Amino acid sequence: MPKLKENNDGSNIHDSETKNVPINKSDDNSTEKAIAVYRKMREDAYDELTEKEIMQIDKECKIIENRETITQDTPHEPVEIVSDKGLVITGPPTLTRFEKARIMGARALQLSLGAPVFITIPKNIVSSLEIAMEELNQRLLPIVIKRSLPNGDYQNISIDKFE
Repeated sequence: MPKLKENNDGSNIHDSETKNVPINKSDDNSTEKAIAVYRKMREDAYDELTEKEIMQIDKECKIIENRETITQDTPHEPVEIVSDKGLVITGPPTLTRFEKARIMGARALQLSLGAPVFITIPKNIVSSLEIAMEELNQRLLPIVIKRSLPNGDYQNISIDKFE
């Protein structure tokens, strides 16, 4: 349930009503507070201020005051990264040890539950994990790795694209 906020005139408004409303500079006095702190810090750096130093501090504060303030960040929609040549763009061009472990564990479980094998089983292989390792080495698994970036963008990479 949305929370209630008190408006300047004393009336209550819902949080959902204010989510996409940009904040006016007059409503938010954080810029003025920041300028006051900056001015005090600059003035405290000098024992006695000259007229030239005061003018310089005023000029710097005016620059800070005139800067554009970003009050709301634009949302980012995750996008699939596609390589025109099928290259691995996200991360290393080889499977990481974590990806290998995840693939082999999942495939070994599938094999132990009766899934069909994609290779001819050599005589020296006895466990489903060894079969999964051999299938991975031959790149015969129909598995796609999804690598994501911190901003949500991702790349889907099939096993045969790795080195």
